[in-house]
Amino acid sequence: MFRRAALNPTFLAALTGVLAGAAAGVGGFTFFYAKGASYLTNSPKACANCHVMYEQFDGWVKGSHRAVAVCNDCHTPPGFLAKYFTKGMNGFFHSFAFTTGRFPEHIRITERNRRVTESACRHCHAAVVAVIEGSTGRGPANCLACHPGVGHMESAAFGSVPPGFRARADIPLSSEPAHQSSALLAHRRP
Repeated sequence: MFRRAALNPTFLAALTGVLAGAAAGVGGFTFFYAKGASYLTNSPKACANCHVMYEQFDGWVKGSHRAVAVCNDCHTPPGFLAKYFTKGMNGFFHSFAFTTGRFPEHIRITERNRRVTESACRHCHAAVVAVIEGSTGRGPANCLACHPGVGHMESAAFGSVPPGFRARADIPLSSEPAHQSSALLAHRRP
């Protein structure tokens, strides 16, 4: 009996409609509940939709990178397709992890996203990187090895914003030329 009903085109159309409707309803609810449209923007507030990102967002707000970069500048590759492919892929895996409860409370960057972020560092700080790599003779520098949480004001030892830290809006970003920067001089050999 069921076999005959399953082959009936009307039954198959109805079943397909019910399944598609359920998928669209669950997907629509999830998109609305998770503020999905915000992820299509360039707003850093979208990244703080999840409670595990509050610390990173708070660190970015208090750090100097807030004046020159948003999350997508460092965490997605350049170009429309590459950017939205990465956002889509990360969004799927983040949603899956949060839905199933399989995520570490202290989030970790994936190897692929680490390469994207490293590339962004090297792009924006190309002049400094060229001097560092030229002066050390050790080959390509790994920016994130020495500066693991610079965009989020994280302390390498504690993994969080230092207690009581307040960004000082009255102190401008450095106007020193890159070749005279005290940060660059710290990378030079004695």
